[in-house]
Order: sequence, then structure tokens, then C-alpha cells
Amino acid sequence: MFLQIKNIPRVSWSSDKPLNLKPKISTFFFLWFGLILFGLGEGMLIVSASGASPWSVLAQGIFLNIGFSIGLITIFISIAVLLLWLPLKQKPGIGTILNALIIGVMIDVCIRYVPTPENYISQILLGAFAVLTVGIGGGIYLVANLGAGPRDGLMIGLQKITNLPIATVRGLLEISVMSIGWYLGGTVGIGTLLFAFGIGPCVALGLFLVNKFFN
Repeated sequence: MFLQIKNIPRVSWSSDKPLNLKPKISTFFFLWFGLILFGLGEGMLIVSASGASPWSVLAQGIFLNIGFSIGLITIFISIAVLLLWLPLKQKPGIGTILNALIIGVMIDVCIRYVPTPENYISQILLGAFAVLTVGIGGGIYLVANLGAGPRDGLMIGLQKITNLPIATVRGLLEISVMSIGWYLGGTVGIGTLLFAFGIGPCVALGLFLVNKFFN
């Protein structure tokens, strides 16, 4: 069952190592494809107006307590997460850099072209679809093995230490981040809860589908 997946699958187009500056065309394609889906999902969550992601809630909570801009705090959080990679022995790659670039562009595309639903139920449905899209996209780009983004790398490192299923590790991580952000004063919405509790299973589902249909 996909909820019990503990390792990132290796398929025919997976890179042998994250630090690969000359990956196969197919590997590079799936990296881009996965990150585009990932970014679309993040963008749809924002325009759904159903609630920010747990990490955004954390940034908001810190902002309310120390006063730096949310954008600057988000950068600091990313740096802190990357520093946590060191004891977890995670390695960056070109995917780590493209993660920030492509996802940022796709979020801007969504904000510009995807309208926010007027009906609250539609907003929640769009939020749920956004979480699923992030999970599927995450599964595709992680299997490329060209370097994870900060949060995904932390997830993989923690999984190796705990030997828990990826869905469980990601869920506990997001719920913890959301809880800290909420305690500090950040705003939690239905979309935040959908992301915190749903992203772990969705990433695991993405890994399962890639291993089954994209090998």
C-alpha cells in the first residue's frame, strides 16, 4: 500500500546521484514536469483562499513576533532547513536550485491567471486539488533524484533516521510546523489543515504512481 512507502523509488530515468550536472534528457524532463506540477499546486492553494500552507503559517507567526517581513523570514526558514540537511547527510543538486525558481514562477502564473472561486465549497475543493497536485508533482521530481527542495530533503533525511513511512514523516513534519505557526499567532484555514494532513499521503501516492506508470 502506498501509505507504507519508505524509500524514493528508482526507475529507469532516475539519476544515479543528486550531484549530476549532465543528467539524461528524460531525467531532466521529469524533474521539470514534477516541479511545474508542484508549483501549480502551491499556486492553486494560494488562489483558493482556503488557507496558507503550514510553512507560510509559520512565517506569519514569526513575523507577528519579531517584525521582519514574511518574505525575509521565509528565506531564513529555508536556510535553517538546509542547515538541518548537514546532520541528516542530504545532498543538494540542480533540482534544489530549480525547485525555488520553477515553483516561484508557477505560483506567479497561478496568481495571474487562475481566479479565486467565489463559492466557499469551490474554494475548499480547489484547495484539496492543489494539495493532490503538489503531492503528485513532488513524487515525480523526487524520483528524478537530482536534488530535493529544502522541505522535501528534510523529509527524506528524517525518514532515513526514523525508518517511518514517508507519508507519516511528512505528515508529522507539516503538522508540527503548522502547530508552531498557529501558536505564534499565524492564521490556520481549512486549506492549511488539508495540506498538513494530506500532503504526506499525496506525496506517497505520487511516488507510487510514478513507480507504477512512469518506469
